[in-house]
Amino acid sequence: MEYKDMKMDDIIKRINELYKKSKEEGLDDSEKEEQQILRRRYIDSVKSNFKAQLETVELKKRN
Repeated sequence: MEYKDMKMDDIIKRINELYKKSKEEGLDDSEKEEQQILRRRYIDSVKSNFKAQLETVELKKRN
């Protein structure tokens, strides 16, 4: 599966599915690896979006 082509909503949905499965029955090694990849993809996206927001912020001078 190409994780870089997945929509963020699908990534979040799959992360939640894997989390639920990990609590109920556990994950096999390939599912653990998938979970790590998806979490990293999500975190990288959040960081990128936050950085883009910060770049648009302008400081105002105080009088």
